[in-house]
Amino acid sequence: MPYRAPLKEFRFLFDHVVGLEQVTATEAFAEATPDLVDQILTEAGRLCEDVLAPLQRPGDEHPAILENGVVRTPPGFEAGYRAIAEGGWVGISADPEHGGMGLPVTLSMAVNDMMSSACLSLQLCPLLSQGQIEALEHHAPDEIKALYLPRLTSGEWSGTMNLTEPQAGSDVGALTSRAVPNGDGTYAVTGQKIYITWGDADFLDNVCHLVLARLPDAPEGTRGISLFLVPKILPEEDGSLGARNGVRTVSLEHKLGIHGSPTCVMEYDGATGWLIGEENAGMAAMFTMMNSARLGVGVQGVGVAEGAYQHALAYALDRRQGRAGGTGTIAEHADVRRMLTGMKADIFAARAIAMMNAVAIDMSGATGEAEWEARAALLTPISKAFGADLGVAVAQEGIQVHGGMGFVEETGAAQYARDARITTIYEGTNGIQAMDLVARKMKDGGRAARALIDEVAAGAEAAPDELRALADEVATAAAALRDATEWLVAREDLQDRFAGAVPYLRAFARVLGAGAHLKAAVAGGDARRALAEVYIHRLLPEHAGLLAQARAGAEGLYALSLDDLSAA
Repeated sequence: MPYRAPLKEFRFLFDHVVGLEQVTATEAFAEATPDLVDQILTEAGRLCEDVLAPLQRPGDEHPAILENGVVRTPPGFEAGYRAIAEGGWVGISADPEHGGMGLPVTLSMAVNDMMSSACLSLQLCPLLSQGQIEALEHHAPDEIKALYLPRLTSGEWSGTMNLTEPQAGSDVGALTSRAVPNGDGTYAVTGQKIYITWGDADFLDNVCHLVLARLPDAPEGTRGISLFLVPKILPEEDGSLGARNGVRTVSLEHKLGIHGSPTCVMEYDGATGWLIGEENAGMAAMFTMMNSARLGVGVQGVGVAEGAYQHALAYALDRRQGRAGGTGTIAEHADVRRMLTGMKADIFAARAIAMMNAVAIDMSGATGEAEWEARAALLTPISKAFGADLGVAVAQEGIQVHGGMGFVEETGAAQYARDARITTIYEGTNGIQAMDLVARKMKDGGRAARALIDEVAAGAEAAPDELRALADEVATAAAALRDATEWLVAREDLQDRFAGAVPYLRAFARVLGAGAHLKAAVAGGDARRALAEVYIHRLLPEHAGLLAQARAGAEGLYALSLDDLSAA
């Protein structure tokens, strides 16, 4: 069965679960009428089904390669990228002043979800450009915006982010790349960066790199990092391409998955760059791009999960094995049905959380209200980590549905698992997301967290009598999460928080997912209620064990010494 864009799912989420009507009621997004939203979803779905999905296997079987200094991309990727760019999909949420559509982030994330299902390797290219567009819109000087943003928005040029160095991974403050003033307002950037997604490609006219580097005499650590825009080709004032800059791709990484996406080692040798934002404030500017990308990565996980689920379902509906009633296929076996229903229920929950996050971002931008900003910030690590974990889990379950054939590459089931694995690592590992949630995002004393939990509890209280059994379970879980949050906020020792950060984040996601399923059961028919029962009765109970881990503290983790851990 070929990939089918889940258009009905997005329409249902927008109308009944995540409150897109709040966004479109604002002056900033008043043009995003229901008819326009429907049209965007339909056209994006058609692009993903007809153009991008056929590139999924070729991208895996014919990886990007570096040949005589040129990054050669898989067959069909150039045409696929052109379809994305010419359709305006790169700039769907970009400022109309520079050629963007100016549509809500919520809608762009729905499109990214579908693109990730169809072909994650190619979707990464426009995703990075979208993040760079946002960073430049917020932090670049006007002359840079005027020159770069129209070409990034159109997809004529693409964008990357360059943080990581061999000795500086999550500890970005350890980077050694340097930038020296040239005396004319530009800087000479020198250093090496690794893990640069879509650092170059044979079909891109220009690649614009956002590079973290240190100015002379800059303070140590993250306080001394500045951000620079360094293009592969130096543009003339009119935007035409001039001389080659001092930037080159040294090598490509040989990766577990996303083979079609070139992951580059980039070398900067006195390359000309322009300062973005203030001196020594590069992390603040880069985080604009990273926060956008973190939600985008969570959405990638959901998209991969959708693709893996559809792949597994098609196989289960076709494969005959053993004695089963109904269709006579393995989809009738209880354990296979358990896997399929669990996959579908979890995808709905994770997608709902991501769309809630996007709505909060849109409302924050449209209203400027601190409460929406705090909500968006709190939901970002949850969306990223839970969505990424889901992508891995559903892809693995998809292999299991296939049985032995899932272990055979020709079926394509394993590709989803290999592709999804990176989402838990890049843009800040899921462990770092969890630590961010329990530390930085709780600096308000847990106010934003309590507001979300209270909304879930209020939804449970307002549920109709026929859903009382489901609602009571959701209310109980919300109360347990609230208690754990109070315990967490009271911990002054951050190690105690960090020790249980990952299970706390997952428990939070479980409760938010239950709230979304309960809303769906109230608004939908029998199928929505049945899916909610699967999630709330079978998956939500996981929250209790997770919260027990979250409250266990750090002491027990250090009771075993490193020597004890090393003992054979």
